[in-house]
Amino acid sequence: MPASGESGGGGGESASVARHRAQAPQRVDCAVITVSDTRSLETDAGGDLLVRLIESAGHRVVFREIVADDAAEIRAAALRALAGDCRAVLLTGGTGIAPRDVTPEALRPLLDRELPGFGELFRVLSYQEIGAAALLSRALAGLRGGKLLFALPGSRGAIRTALEKLVLPELGHLAGESARRP
Repeated sequence: MPASGESGGGGGESASVARHRAQAPQRVDCAVITVSDTRSLETDAGGDLLVRLIESAGHRVVFREIVADDAAEIRAAALRALAGDCRAVLLTGGTGIAPRDVTPEALRPLLDRELPGFGELFRVLSYQEIGAAALLSRALAGLRGGKLLFALPGSRGAIRTALEKLVLPELGHLAGESARRP
């Protein structure tokens, strides 16, 4: 039997999920952080795409930064964003398997809870688009202090897949649920 608010797996939306979505915030303030040793605000096509997708869905970007592929810098930038008014922090870059890809290692210690379904679903969707290379992705999501953290790959195709198929359809719902008090 599914837990309260979970779908029974039949592909339909449960009444509880529909109710929670209806009560969810329609606009979520977000932070965008690009992890790159080579990009600047002028050349950050992935970060620009993230901003466009977030804003075109009716949400607002209230913080944007570019940081080097360095765990301490990534962690510090995420903490700066979390200290502000945003409800969701979206990082792009550094989720692969190259030696400089350390975004998951930088973020995991910050998480109160991980949302494993995000990475699992992202890899399934990626597999449908790019095949077995999807296994190189270490995309992840989680919560810290009731705020959302997403670590996305740096490719524009991966950003579009993650935002359009996973993050944006559920962002208000996620923000509303994560802010609820026990």
